Amino acid sequence: MSRCLACSAQIEPFIDFGSMPIANHFPTRAGFRDEFFFNLAVARCPSCELVQLVELVESTRMFHDHYAYFSSTSAGMVSHFAAFVDELGPVLEPHSGTRSFVVELGSNDGIMLQHLEAAGHRALGIEPSANVAEVARARGLDTHVAFFTTALAHALREAHGPADAVVGANVLCHVDAIGDVLEGVRSLLAPRGVFCFEDPYLPEILARGAFDQFYEEHVFYFRARSVAKLAARHGLELIDVAPRVVHGGSMRYTLAQAGARAPSPRVAAQLAYETSLGLDTPAPYEALAAKVSRLAVQLRETLEQLRAEGKRVQGYGATAKSSTMINYAKLGPELIESICDVTPAKQGRFSPGAHIPIVPHEQFSANYPDVALLFAWNHATEIFAKERGFEAAGGQWLTYLPEVALGSSGQ
Repeated sequence: MSRCLACSAQIEPFIDFGSMPIANHFPTRAGFRDEFFFNLAVARCPSCELVQLVELVESTRMFHDHYAYFSSTSAGMVSHFAAFVDELGPVLEPHSGTRSFVVELGSNDGIMLQHLEAAGHRALGIEPSANVAEVARARGLDTHVAFFTTALAHALREAHGPADAVVGANVLCHVDAIGDVLEGVRSLLAPRGVFCFEDPYLPEILARGAFDQFYEEHVFYFRARSVAKLAARHGLELIDVAPRVVHGGSMRYTLAQAGARAPSPRVAAQLAYETSLGLDTPAPYEALAAKVSRLAVQLRETLEQLRAEGKRVQGYGATAKSSTMINYAKLGPELIESICDVTPAKQGRFSPGAHIPIVPHEQFSANYPDVALLFAWNHATEIFAKERGFEAAGGQWLTYLPEVALGSSGQ
């Protein structure tokens, strides 16, 4: 692909990771030979400012009946979604009666739907992966198994009426047909309805050097300027922004029908901040590419040194983002004996591409390694508090963002 998915302008690649597996596909040993690979490269559009993947992977390869990510496995994310719903309340203006109708895109196992219902809203989830949607349905939460499209939006409006809000958390960045989704959102919203979504914030990715945020599910990497331009192209307007700490630094964007609500002064301030970072020039992206290469080499050299010293190293958190680091740095079971994870759907399987065994978390605490390589770095505070016993037993944490470091958590 050489053209922007949003505006069709010529895009400019700035980093190429080479051949990569599907980051949330954890194969069994029997499935190694059938594993799918694609070329992971990232580009920026100099016209509309959208940073995006160069090669797309078919959606059904990523979101299916065996999807391995469940939102409710993280206590931190559960509390974050509760706060999201609390903060949404003052923005809502129910178009009829007092019970707002809220549609969540990518509702996963229903954790935000649960909070929406508890807050008194009428909530409907749209989730393309049947296995996680069934978890939500088992909790009594109204969940429609489908990809969100303009056609579905029209059907939902016909069946349920206009939405007072459409929400999404770490979802819009996954959608390659982004124009169709935004047209659908616009048609589903009530006249003064809002679209509140949050995704990893591009300036935070650049500042941290968080290149492991680049994988096939994350088609786009947003900032306020690109979201404002994207919204305007589809009859919507960016009216507010709010930084959030989740996923290593995210931004929550609030969109409304164009001209329906006055924008917050925070929008202009964020746009000015982004301009000051030089994000409309190639420099920050070239700097990231250089840092990526350096970090991958340093992490591999550190692991090789630990192996030479006879140290046991175990990965902590079989995250999707870990796949990018593991495969780009060419790490394997000869350097990392296993990766512990709390998600049952991943346990007993292997990491994508490198085929490092995935084991239950209980194996970590039953036989602590000398070193734990933290892949779930976006949940570091929660994990360090939970794993004080590991450090008390003499264990060390190995981290790689913003730099490679070996030592204590500092908790």
